[in-house]
Formats: sequence, structure tokens, C-alpha cells
Amino acid sequence: MGRTVIIGDVHGCTGELEELLEKVHFAENDALVFVGDLVARGPDSTGAIALARRLRARVTRGNHEEKLLAWRSRGKPLGPEHARIAKMLSTEDWQMLEAMPLWIDLHEHGIRVVHAGIVPGLGIEGTPPEAMLKMRTLDNRGRWSDASDAGPLWGARYEGMPHVVFGHNAQANPQLHAWATGIDTACVYGGRLTALVLEEGEPMARGDAARGLLKSVPALRAYWHGSGTQLTR
Repeated sequence: MGRTVIIGDVHGCTGELEELLEKVHFAENDALVFVGDLVARGPDSTGAIALARRLRARVTRGNHEEKLLAWRSRGKPLGPEHARIAKMLSTEDWQMLEAMPLWIDLHEHGIRVVHAGIVPGLGIEGTPPEAMLKMRTLDNRGRWSDASDAGPLWGARYEGMPHVVFGHNAQANPQLHAWATGIDTACVYGGRLTALVLEEGEPMARGDAARGLLKSVPALRAYWHGSGTQLTR
């Protein structure tokens, strides 16, 4: 066994992903894990899927993968961006998306990887699947919210174990909470793509101490500009 490399939301930024893997000197015996949202909004969704498959990566399901799967399994309508991607996906691509779990436990590091979050106090068993895919904050009644301004960041209120590593809530800088670390640093919006790198058997560091485990590369450009975007989706 080698190291464990956990990478934030790629969103089809395959060029940046290749650069980041080179920067961390990714090796054949390293384990690669993604927090979800490999696809959509960036330039090369199918390339990101192909690279993850070639490197035998484990990928948690993100809300953008869920949109594609909801269309395929339940006929839920897609917007133009996701419809374009759906037409490009091969049978092998769909099989990979369908196999993506809502969370991945990395017991050797004391980590649980989930796309968006876990509701504080409810644990993984009590957190609705939609919250695992979309949550960012807690409202004034402690309920999960996808809004960026509903209240405090959920990670600030979460207490482990395990330590949660997550994405979804794009920020200019990583979220370094006591028991949760957010590594979506907004690559598709012109920010950076970030990896968390752990040596074999290394326990997860907490809070600001986790900063030393992070490596990142800058986006080549901003690929997506949402309405009123401030590094959020």
C-alpha cells in the first residue's frame, strides 16, 4: 500500500487534475479518492471519468452525478449542460456513475469521505441522502440547507469521529474545521484544485493542522460563471 490522495470537485477540469496528480507525484501504489462532482461545468467531463477509471479511483456520488442518474433511472429532466454530457457518456461511464456510493470510509485514516456533508448530531445513518449531496449550512433551527447564507457552515458544528472530508461548497480556501475538512476550492470557477495527501496509515490532522496535508494547483481559467457567483454553486 502507498499513500491516499483525496481530491476535491473536479467538474471536468481534466487538465488541472493531471497537473495536480503530477504535483503530488501520484504513484501506481497510491490510492485515489474523489469527493464527487467529477463532471459538469468544466471542459472535459468524460476525460475526468476516464482518468479516474484508469487510475482505479474510488469516487463518492456528487449532486451533478446524481442529476445524470436521476434522468437515466427516473426520467427527471436535464438542463442543457447535463443533457450534453449525458449524450457523451458510454455504457462504461454510466456503470461507473451508478456504482458511486454516497460515502466512503477510510478506516486507516479515521476519515469518512462524502460529497457535501453530514448533519451534525444525526450521523451518517440519520442524514438524508439529499443532504449528503447538497448541504452547505445549517438554518436557525439546526436543519440542513443548500443555501450558502442560511446560517453557520455545517462543518463548524459537526463533531466526529470519523473526520469528514467533503466538497460541494466551493470556497476560495479550504474549510479547516475541527472534525471536517472541505477541499472544494472552486477550480471550475477559476480557483484551485486541491488534494489531501496522507501517508500510509497516517491519521487525519484536525483543524488548521490539516493545512500541511493539502496540495493544490491553480485553474487554467474560469470555466463557469453563475449568476451572482462568489465561489458558490
